Amino acid sequence: MAKKKTPEEKNYKVIAENRRARYDYAIEDDIECGIVLTGSEVKSLRQGGANIADSYANVEDGELWLINGYIAPYAQAKTWGHEERRKRKLLVKKKELSKLWQATSRQGMTLVPLVMYFNHKGRVKLKIGTAKGKKNVDKRATEAKRDWSRQKARLLRHNG
Repeated sequence: MAKKKTPEEKNYKVIAENRRARYDYAIEDDIECGIVLTGSEVKSLRQGGANIADSYANVEDGELWLINGYIAPYAQAKTWGHEERRKRKLLVKKKELSKLWQATSRQGMTLVPLVMYFNHKGRVKLKIGTAKGKKNVDKRATEAKRDWSRQKARLLRHNG
C-alpha cells in the first residue's frame, strides 16, 4: 500500500531550489520555516523570480535570518519596490531556534536553505538544512557512488 502524503507533500509549488547544497554539504536535518516578506516580494515570487543558491541562514540576536537570498524586483511596484538582496527574517518556534543556535555555535554546523516554495495554503515557506561541509574526498566518494548506481541500473536494463 502506498504511503499517505502529508499536506505539505501533496501540493506545493517550488519557487527556488538549492540543488548544489546536497553536493557541497552533508545535510543531517531539515526544518520548515516561514519568511517575512513585503507585498512586492510575494508578487515577484509568484512570477518565479528567486535564487537561494548562494544564500545562507544565521542566528543573530535571538532571531533567524536569511542572508543573501535574491528575489527579483517586481516591475509594477515602482515606488514601493523592495531591495533584492536584503536580510529577511525567518519564522521558527523558540525550541527550534535554540536547536539551530546550538547546532551552529557548538557543533560547527551551517544552516543551508534547500527549497523555497508555496505551501498548500499559498504561504511562502523555506526549508533549511543543518549541514556539515563536505571535503573534496567526500564529494568524490558521493560522485563515484552515484556513477556506480547509474551504471548498475544500465547493466540491469540491458541484461534483464
